[in-house]
Amino acid sequence: MITLDCDDVFDTWRDQARWLLSHQINPDQVSWSVPEDADLFASDEHYPQQTGPFQARVPLALLELLQNAAQYRGEQRWSLLYEVLWRVSHGDRTAMMAGDRLGSELHRRLKQVSREAHHLHAFVRFIQLPGCNNGKDMEVKAALLETHSLPEYVAWHEPAHDILRTASEHFIGRMGRHRWMIATTRDGVYYDGQRLIHKRQCPAAWQALARNAEDPQGELWLTYYSHIFNPARLNPKVMQGHLPSRFWKNLPEGPLIPALISEARTGKQRDGQARQIAERRGKVIRGGR
Repeated sequence: MITLDCDDVFDTWRDQARWLLSHQINPDQVSWSVPEDADLFASDEHYPQQTGPFQARVPLALLELLQNAAQYRGEQRWSLLYEVLWRVSHGDRTAMMAGDRLGSELHRRLKQVSREAHHLHAFVRFIQLPGCNNGKDMEVKAALLETHSLPEYVAWHEPAHDILRTASEHFIGRMGRHRWMIATTRDGVYYDGQRLIHKRQCPAAWQALARNAEDPQGELWLTYYSHIFNPARLNPKVMQGHLPSRFWKNLPEGPLIPALISEARTGKQRDGQARQIAERRGKVIRGGR
């Protein structure tokens, strides 16, 4: 058995997979793990680190599928990709298709990755940082963030898969030349107005800034959200399908949602109105034809 560690980096895995294919090493003879002291080419057999004689030819479309699926976090994350690559490189392209057993799992992961990217676009809440009057203080904070200047907007997000680097490119066009940053428990991105900087290990200073930022318009947003919440149309199951509860804790309106659902179930859903509106007396029209 050959044990490899690609450090969850697709380019590293691709080089390892290319080496494995060149030596015609079957997928059931390989495993990927992340032990701290693992030998990169630990094996019961001796294999040269140089590339072997076999030259695999695969379609470019497969490489794109594998690269996207590599963002999925889960068991057999890299082993499944190598098994797909092995079959396609040996003439069996059905491994790329959703109708195949292996291809079905590959496309399920692709769907999960795509959905998580959509969640990033939909549920990231940027907070505008207030202007700093103290230039020296600004320089100190910028140094802590390892950037030339402080971001104008910051956000905290907790994705289930490694989609931040690619999915965050969506905001480059949306935010113009504003400087912004998204921090997560694992990695982080910072856009300085010209280029997107990705840190595989999110600096603690980035995390602290994103998690502790206070939204000056927060109270206004909560008031607005609570008034546009429509209890008559509430379907909690469908709602959590579109807005999973794991994101609530990081949304400004998140703490309001359980109470709004509870109120809807105990009466507001019946009349479809906020309590303050429902309790008002209606006008009495007298006379008329």
